[in-house]
Amino acid sequence: MPQISTFYGIIILMNFTDHAPAHFHAWYNEYKAIISIKDGVVKGEMPGRALKMILE
Repeated sequence: MPQISTFYGIIILMNFTDHAPAHFHAWYNEYKAIISIKDGVVKGEMPGRALKMILE
């Protein structure tokens, strides 16, 4: 999966041929989350501070 960004130890990945709806993956230490691009729905776990930075 291609890495598109890294900041404060958070890695953002996106596979352009992945399933719908459009989303990206966020990894931070042992936490992993999938964030929908259209509505910002989060699946998985992510600490609050990290999630705020990801959604920003």
